[in-house]
Amino acid sequence: MSDAATDDRLYFRQLLAGQDFATSDPVARQMVNFVYLVGDRVTGEAVVVDPAYAVGELLDLVESDGMHLVGALGTHYHPDHVGGDMMGVRIEGIARLLDSSPEALPVHVQWEEAPWVERATGVGVGDLVLHDGEDVVRVGAVPITLVPTPGHTPGSQCFLVDGRLVAGDTLFLEGCGRTDLPGGDPDAMYESLTTRLARVPDDTVLYPGHRYSASSSATMGDTRTKNYVFRPQSIEQWRMMFGG
Repeated sequence: MSDAATDDRLYFRQLLAGQDFATSDPVARQMVNFVYLVGDRVTGEAVVVDPAYAVGELLDLVESDGMHLVGALGTHYHPDHVGGDMMGVRIEGIARLLDSSPEALPVHVQWEEAPWVERATGVGVGDLVLHDGEDVVRVGAVPITLVPTPGHTPGSQCFLVDGRLVAGDTLFLEGCGRTDLPGGDPDAMYESLTTRLARVPDDTVLYPGHRYSASSSATMGDTRTKNYVFRPQSIEQWRMMFGG
């Protein structure tokens, strides 16, 4: 059904919307979003990355694994990742998650993304935990490093956890996120790919925000070798290929 980590402590699941949950939702099946669950098996605490579509089913999955949800992380503001209106359809997301929880759940975003998340989801800034840079969010004893990667949106971010990069729409196995949508910036995307993510080791496994390729994950080394977005050798070449 999904990938599960073999590590005794790390809890890590990759869930495909429209297949692993929200199977009756035609938008979920079309958008092929990945949602991630990350946590500490010893403490039983978990967070959800980019909760969208059938939020109740996601909560049931966490509970069926014997875990307790203590927060959420958003890669960026688009409704297929955190909820909101898209193509005339209302997608469940963090607003439903907060309403469904009997306790306060922090939703971690980069501060540049906060106003966009508020407009898209209707969630107030008081429900968001704002970050500035490479902060570390701990789930039990499991550290999750936030990596700011603007470009797709002003405050897009990726997450590093135990040799895995959960990349949202910043980087796919084939291609990267669009930069022609509101808040997109081609030059910022180039810097994020070639500077901010350049520090990520080749053996780190990339987990993207959508299944736009046959495989659901790949090492960063393979991705850098095969993905055409790494071919430009300068910002000028990048602009010729992707605009800016």
